[in-house]
Amino acid sequence: MLLYHSLAVGLGLVASGRAIGGASDLTGTWSTKSNKTLTGPGFYDPLNDKLIEPERTGISYSFTADGYFEEAYYRAIANPKNPKCPSAIMQWQHGTWTYNANGSLTLEPIPVDGRQLLSKPCDYDKGIYTRYNQSELFRNYEVVTDAYHNIPRLNLFEFDGTPMQPLYLVRSPPEMLPTTTLNPTNTGTAAAGSKATSKAKAKRGLDYPEVPLNWKAKYEQGMIGGSDMVQRINADRLWWIGLTFTGIGGLLYFGPRRLGLRL
Repeated sequence: MLLYHSLAVGLGLVASGRAIGGASDLTGTWSTKSNKTLTGPGFYDPLNDKLIEPERTGISYSFTADGYFEEAYYRAIANPKNPKCPSAIMQWQHGTWTYNANGSLTLEPIPVDGRQLLSKPCDYDKGIYTRYNQSELFRNYEVVTDAYHNIPRLNLFEFDGTPMQPLYLVRSPPEMLPTTTLNPTNTGTAAAGSKATSKAKAKRGLDYPEVPLNWKAKYEQGMIGGSDMVQRINADRLWWIGLTFTGIGGLLYFGPRRLGLRL
């Protein structure tokens, strides 16, 4: 009887240890290879409600051992019809995460805090700045030591098992903004104004006007001001990204054929 009791206690400790391990090995700030897109105040300024464009595209996640997360995305979107006109999107959100019994991870953001900036400089002269709220489910994850870089690497697998880009440990403890609600909204029952105004606000997500893509230059010239401005995504940088996509596509298409290979 004592043996069975000892085995039960031992198995309980192993299971508990696995759950604790699932929390502790995630702790830190992780980023894709560029190491230029990172969570924290360098990506989002909550005081001025401003997204800050990194030098390079990338993805970053931060996790605390007590169940908080933060994420930062900066992605270029290729334009097959016109490679010289790519788009770009910046997304930021934070909230809580849960390590589930089946080994999956659930991320639940604070709905009012998330921000998104979409830039399509060839189509619009203004960026689209809205709230962003997207729960996430990762089927599983693993933390390993990368054989090439010899640093911890986080492999996340999406809900359907598709692997994401590898993330590498950049900082531990993590670099994050405060984990509490940063942009609380008024949830009172006061009149919201006309129906047209309410619909417009719901569509935009934020009560701010659209932000000119060249706001920074105008701001420096003293033409505009205030704290509602969000940094634009650099259109020149997007052009170079588009040119890079074109070059890579041409290399992949013509290179093998020049060598007599068939794809």
